[in-house]
Amino acid sequence: MTEHDIQNEIRAAVSPYAIMFRINVGSGKTVDGRHFNTGVPPGFSDLFGFRKNDGKAVFIEVKSPKGIPTARQIKFLETVRKNGAIAGIARSAEEAIKIILEV
Repeated sequence: MTEHDIQNEIRAAVSPYAIMFRINVGSGKTVDGRHFNTGVPPGFSDLFGFRKNDGKAVFIEVKSPKGIPTARQIKFLETVRKNGAIAGIARSAEEAIKIILEV
């Protein structure tokens, strides 16, 4: 199962508990050759949103069974956790639900 497949599975499974959004990022070049990045900062989680029962922010980094988070992804998760958000790495819908339901 790909990370994209896992993301879709997670979004459906967590819907009773949270409103989640998938983030897209990219980069490219302008017509005159300048490089640019779009979207959020490096390391931003694949899924983000809020828990329904209390509105608390939720960030989930989605990985395949063998996927390894980058240093920037780990730092991002640590930073948002330190600032009161719910955050973690999920390799399945079950893991994502556990992250969301943590107190």
